[in-house]
Amino acid sequence: MKRLWKVGDLARLTGLTVRTLRFYDQIGLFSPSGQTESGHRLYDESDLSRLQQILSLKELGLSLEEVRSALADKQFSPLEIVQLQMGKVKEQIGLQQRLLEQLQHASRLMQGKESLGVEDFTQLLQAMKRSHEKLVIERKASWERRLDVLGDFLAEEEEGT
Repeated sequence: MKRLWKVGDLARLTGLTVRTLRFYDQIGLFSPSGQTESGHRLYDESDLSRLQQILSLKELGLSLEEVRSALADKQFSPLEIVQLQMGKVKEQIGLQQRLLEQLQHASRLMQGKESLGVEDFTQLLQAMKRSHEKLVIERKASWERRLDVLGDFLAEEEEGT
């Protein structure tokens, strides 16, 4: 038997809001594959796969318009999207691993009552800076994407009034 989800169930399952899912439908990015007799949206497993692709591409920094274009033009296969996302996660892990190693080194020196040398502080500060810069860049991109969505939503609202 084919598993189907209503919009509220899909929202709970994915952590998205119903409003976001409806907005994606409204802009033609993510539409349900079916409806109940009373008009409720119904999503199936293929819809979940598309939503995963959308969210992955957004996480990689694409705007909603770029996501729509990439999916419409089949620029990436589902496997390629997952592989791109894996690459990004590996990069983040690498940065955090280097920071952790620098912190562990500083901790060992301090536990041994040794003072940290200029090189130790420099390496630690550089690792902290790289980690912080990456985080700031990602947060900025996330906020820009959210503002894009809000702008699109407000434009749609104005057109509807």
